[in-house]
Amino acid sequence: MLALWEHWGDREAIVDGDRRVTFGQFRDRVLRLANGLHRLGIGEGEAVAEVMHNGAPWFELMLACTLRDNPMPMLNWHLQPKELAECINKASPKALVLGGAFVEAVQSVRDQLTTVEHFIVVDADELPEGMIAYESLIRDSRSILPSGKLGMAPKTYSGGTTGTPKYINIDRDRLTSDSAEARRGASKEEVTRLGLMQISAFHFYKIGKIRDPISNNIRTLIPGPLYHAGVQIAVLPFFLGGTAVPMSKFDPELMLKLIQDERINWTFVAPTMLERILALPEALKSQYDLSSMRVIICAAAPCPPKVKREINALFRRQGASDDVFHEYYGASESGLISVLASEDYQKNPKRYDSVGKLRAAECRIYDEETGTWTPPGKEGKVLVRSPMALALNYVGLSEEKMKENYIGVEGKLWYDDGLIGYVDEDGFLYLTSRIKEMIISGGVNLFPNEIETVIKRHPAVLDVAVVRAPDKDLGEVPAAVIELKEHQQATRKEIIEHCKTEGLYGFKLPKIVDFGELPRNLAGKLPKKQLEEKYWKGVARHG
Repeated sequence: MLALWEHWGDREAIVDGDRRVTFGQFRDRVLRLANGLHRLGIGEGEAVAEVMHNGAPWFELMLACTLRDNPMPMLNWHLQPKELAECINKASPKALVLGGAFVEAVQSVRDQLTTVEHFIVVDADELPEGMIAYESLIRDSRSILPSGKLGMAPKTYSGGTTGTPKYINIDRDRLTSDSAEARRGASKEEVTRLGLMQISAFHFYKIGKIRDPISNNIRTLIPGPLYHAGVQIAVLPFFLGGTAVPMSKFDPELMLKLIQDERINWTFVAPTMLERILALPEALKSQYDLSSMRVIICAAAPCPPKVKREINALFRRQGASDDVFHEYYGASESGLISVLASEDYQKNPKRYDSVGKLRAAECRIYDEETGTWTPPGKEGKVLVRSPMALALNYVGLSEEKMKENYIGVEGKLWYDDGLIGYVDEDGFLYLTSRIKEMIISGGVNLFPNEIETVIKRHPAVLDVAVVRAPDKDLGEVPAAVIELKEHQQATRKEIIEHCKTEGLYGFKLPKIVDFGELPRNLAGKLPKKQLEEKYWKGVARHG
């Protein structure tokens, strides 16, 4: 990688606002930062956590930590200080690199951080006492290759939609262990096969398709927060010599402008971002030349089929030569599982409803009642076997507790992420709901995703969350919390009539309809438990 950076030399590595960094400059800064961390006494294997907005320093730290086998826990900067402290302590880092915007939050919980010895600040107007200036650390260190072993630095947390995020440790020593139990029932041959599935799935990242034929370069826009697990996908073109254009904060119009001005041909987004782009006024969207775009990869949360179609239509109108929408389904705990490529839905439009073909992991649908695998088209639990799922650990959780995340089938442990879905005869996966969100109304199982999909078809609706609300007669009923598009209006009656027109009936009709802004973050995650709280105040909950 370092040799390639030397080869690319003057090619742009990162465009960070007004700052443009070549690969030669980037290589120099990464080496200096790696040696600077060593100079602070941070040894191999000791963690260096980060909480900062997207930008060149994130990339520098990620590669500096990789060169010295320093795990880099990536902290969600949307967290409140108390939650932030909990997440930092779970990772036990020796150093914390923080953006200037987070100094106040970190200072407020500094005395609670039990392992952090060094606080390194990026772009602070004023440097608090006892903290180190990031630029000084780089300037005062040597630009030589550090000794020691390499290690993949990025370490993620779970989404945190049901509580404080869990710190994920992918223990790759499990995969090479002589113990089948450590490998969670997998033979060494199976570990190799699953690994090859993940590697071969890189074909579907469309790297050949998106290289600019003149410059042989890939220009990738990164609008989503880099603490998300999808970071491994978001930075892939960068490792191949592509130019990365990180956005410190997502803005739908700015994203279109950057695609035009920087000739972006690849990006990784959450559905929320696409919905916000589509909600822009038509006159505004029509101003931008989007002809350079080749691949938009959408992940992190289910993307409504309507959004997939409309984003393709927008980019084609603005100059794209082909459909741009691609979808990946995976999880922090399992890695990539399925890929929906443009050729898939062009061949069969029904596949717009899917999250793609099972191309990157072994995934099957399990009928818990019969204890058997389901036939094509029948719903059940979505179970996964992948190298990451086999090597998964949550820091602080015993192996006995970890096993609660797995289901044993035919002598093997399969990872259970709590999803319901089915696979069709062609191997395409369709997700229908999440078990933890299931509403039991009068003994009938209702899945919020089905109701949300219908409500999102209403022309005034930007986003919706269907959650559980208590009911004296039925136990639970669906409550729809709806965020309307700007300058749009809708009433409860209109929403209910729309649901009936679209085929919802009986228990599936939302009994409560509220309007307001949804607290969905840019990674597409929505803390539904937080939304439910107002309905359950003073009411005993079961499950």
